[in-house]
Amino acid sequence: MKNLILLSTGAVLLPQLWKAKAAEAAWNADGGAVNAEGRDSLLGIPIQETNFEFSSLQNRETTDAIVIHHVGNTNRDVSAAEIDRWHKNNGWAGIGYHFVIRKDGTIERGRPMDMLGAHCYGENWHTIGVNIVGEFDNNEPEPAQMQSAAKLLAALCRYYGIAPDRQHIVGHRDYNSTACPGQLLYDRLPRLVTMTRKYY
Repeated sequence: MKNLILLSTGAVLLPQLWKAKAAEAAWNADGGAVNAEGRDSLLGIPIQETNFEFSSLQNRETTDAIVIHHVGNTNRDVSAAEIDRWHKNNGWAGIGYHFVIRKDGTIERGRPMDMLGAHCYGENWHTIGVNIVGEFDNNEPEPAQMQSAAKLLAALCRYYGIAPDRQHIVGHRDYNSTACPGQLLYDRLPRLVTMTRKYY
């Protein structure tokens, strides 16, 4: 009640607090939404919580595409926590990707799902960013990563009402001038979309 002003028969939320409260509500709805079996309550698939802290975030109002990335500079099994440190060192609010898929197929939460990402220049306003860790110009993604990616993409497509096709599941290079997500993963995107449809 401390953020309300009572006016005769109604109440008004202070305008300067509205955006902060809306963002806070979205963060709370997104983080910590994993049940006792480790399944995300919104997506229905296992997701490893990370509980990262962000300096500031904005709500994303539209979601109509999913962008696939790779780490690119190493083929190590990089964690979401390590990427979060890299991105904070760049002066960002925190990890720019919404999800990170490890070599063993574990899906880790990055940035809260309904928040504006920092993963695809000029396209963050309408996209979810998924990083499949590795360097895929010279290395192939692990089968476990592809299976987990298909399940995650299917769940995201269901949740946001996105068609599971190549128009809506794209590689970073489809939007920006970059080698990401690496040629060997990019070549597998049609197969990944086919796998996604099986779980959709």
